Amino acid sequence: MTELNVAVLGGGSWGTTVAALVTRNAPVILWARNPATVAEINTHHTNAVFLPGATLPEKLIATTDIEKAVHDADVIVMGIPSQNFREVLLEVKKHIRAWVPVISLAKGLEQGTKLRMTQVINEELPGHPYGVLTGPNLAKEILAGGAAVSVIAMDDPVIAETLQDVFAGDGFRVYTNPDVIGCEVAGALKNVIAIAAGMAEGLGTGDNTRAAVITRGLAELTRLGCAMGGHPMTFAGLAGMGDLVATCISRHSRNRQVGVALGQGRRIEEIVADMQMVAEGVKTTEAVLALADRHAIEMPIAAMVGAVLYENRTPADMVAGLMGRPAKAELHGID
Repeated sequence: MTELNVAVLGGGSWGTTVAALVTRNAPVILWARNPATVAEINTHHTNAVFLPGATLPEKLIATTDIEKAVHDADVIVMGIPSQNFREVLLEVKKHIRAWVPVISLAKGLEQGTKLRMTQVINEELPGHPYGVLTGPNLAKEILAGGAAVSVIAMDDPVIAETLQDVFAGDGFRVYTNPDVIGCEVAGALKNVIAIAAGMAEGLGTGDNTRAAVITRGLAELTRLGCAMGGHPMTFAGLAGMGDLVATCISRHSRNRQVGVALGQGRRIEEIVADMQMVAEGVKTTEAVLALADRHAIEMPIAAMVGAVLYENRTPADMVAGLMGRPAKAELHGID
């Protein structure tokens, strides 16, 4: 395989981790806004704010110059939060060469438009192949050497298989999946459910409750994801169930941490103010509920999360409201 030059945009925990993984297979330039972060990566091979205690490969190069990162890149990887994604993509647009693939790492929806990130890529960079890398991928565990698996979802199987080799390595296995919509929707929606699972945990409920939230949450995101064009099996796989479980139970999960703090009585404004990293589910919930309404999909757990985030309802209200819903069959269409 011809060696590809890779640009990873975004110096947060996951962007930095993906850049570190790719150094095993290709030359990488990591772009970050913060000059101090860039200097630390280049000089000390660390990113203490986002990955405390982790050591980065010495051959990982960082820059604040987006033209330098993008100009000669054969692949662009967007490790940018969903609410800043389009802004950075407009800068990429000035420097990217024709037909270079653009891969999203973001797990959110754009506020206002309710678009997935690959839809944003297609709007701003028509003609460029696009895809998403997603799955149960907690950055700190992966950078510490823990085994993990991921999914590269693209329409073009040839490009997907090429990028599979770019991202994969010892301890990080990558599968391909042609269902871009399903993989991307699952990654965005699971953050909302993780907030709900965290709230239940913060309230002091047991594992039974958390298991119920995760399982019924999977049913909700599958219903909406399929209505939006995703394949049902995607939601039972790594991008769906796998990512949902990891995000709902891990102490490293930012969205779970938000939910736990809410369950313990803290207000969302102070929780977000104290966080150094983005919890995508806080803003994605509004878009998810709008999409559920557009497709006439019932999502009671997501609706309760929205009520706590935006309407000053309490997490205790959420649990009581869900438990008080009318009883019905778990599975429809089964004799």
